[in-house]
Amino acid sequence: MRWCRRAFPRGERLSLSVVDTLGIDIGGTKIAVARVSGEGQVLTSVSAPTPADDPAALLQVVADLVANLTAPDVAPTVGVACAAFMNETRDRVYLAPNIAWKDYPLLDELEAVLERPVVIENDANAAGVAEFEHGAGRGARSMVMLTIGTGVGGAVISEGILLTGGFGVGAELGHVIVEPNGRLCGCGSQGCLEQYASGTALVREAAQLLGRPVEPDELRELLASGAPQAREALVSVARHIGRALVTLVAVLDPDVIVLGGGVSDAGAALITPLHEEFARHYGPYSERPVPRIVTASMGNTAGVVGAATLARLTQGEAS
Repeated sequence: MRWCRRAFPRGERLSLSVVDTLGIDIGGTKIAVARVSGEGQVLTSVSAPTPADDPAALLQVVADLVANLTAPDVAPTVGVACAAFMNETRDRVYLAPNIAWKDYPLLDELEAVLERPVVIENDANAAGVAEFEHGAGRGARSMVMLTIGTGVGGAVISEGILLTGGFGVGAELGHVIVEPNGRLCGCGSQGCLEQYASGTALVREAAQLLGRPVEPDELRELLASGAPQAREALVSVARHIGRALVTLVAVLDPDVIVLGGGVSDAGAALITPLHEEFARHYGPYSERPVPRIVTASMGNTAGVVGAATLARLTQGEAS
């Protein structure tokens, strides 16, 4: 694939498959570091809580975790996925929702503490890279991924290029407007997909239908038991995703759409009404190609695997 506008011939993937790399996933609550094979397998991993309010302490935790997995046969370049808005050159964080980074020189700080080259990417994009190279999107030419968890993240890979946008914050698919003048979103807009199709939205919808508060664990039990109000809430989420995908397909024309995140674990209860809503708005299937809609296969390892894959690809460009 090609990444950040730099060419990487897809045919060279296999020549790099023997290289193990380190991938780091910095989240608001946990930092994970993994040694990842060229085939995208997590060979070993370590983790620790994120000191989200202390950037210096966070850097030290990363350094300590990396030290536990460093070995002579591991590529020197480290890949980092983080939940943050970054600039187009991927060396500075504009801001992070759950970490005390604001206009923060993350690349320089990480390279200084790790004493090795670092490649940084948004966590949703890193997950998309993992699925494109090793998971449900493998073999596709163009892919859209929606990560449906607490919020809604996104990644777009078109003709092997990871799209990051002119300012570095492209593919924020959770902020596509699906309900004009709808619910106020944390981003400041109204009616964003994230407000209707995230795990948070699912819990809120279920609580309204049940007429009482509901916790995520209880909601999972209700869905598993087939409780009608829980299923109705999930169908509402599915329909909003289906409609949003029609818009994304019109713009991006992917050959595969990958759905990841905890909500996608609902399986057919989510996918069936999603397909129905997509078909209703997409038009007759017989008249134009239809992208495959599949669930992600990398699970919780997508962040570290995608980060390590980007480090491996960048290492290949430099060699």
